[in-house]
Amino acid sequence: WARRCRLEAFKRLALTLKAHWQGILNAFDSRLSNGPVESMNGQIQVAKGRARGFRTTKNLISICYLVAGKLTHLPASPYGTICRSAVA
Repeated sequence: WARRCRLEAFKRLALTLKAHWQGILNAFDSRLSNGPVESMNGQIQVAKGRARGFRTTKNLISICYLVAGKLTHLPASPYGTICRSAVA
């Protein structure tokens, strides 16, 4: 019914849905999203802005791994823990 509508916006919507219908169905089946990738990109952009530039590309790549790499073998930061005596 949208393709036969007199409103151009609905006609474009119907054509877009028809053209991408298989991909839309695949998205529901696979439940995949680019949300984690966008989150990682945001973390890297914040790190770049906070550093105001790195001397080399190698340093930038290292910071990206540290910020967004979810590395599990690194020791915990002493600055990220809560001191129990100060809270109580």
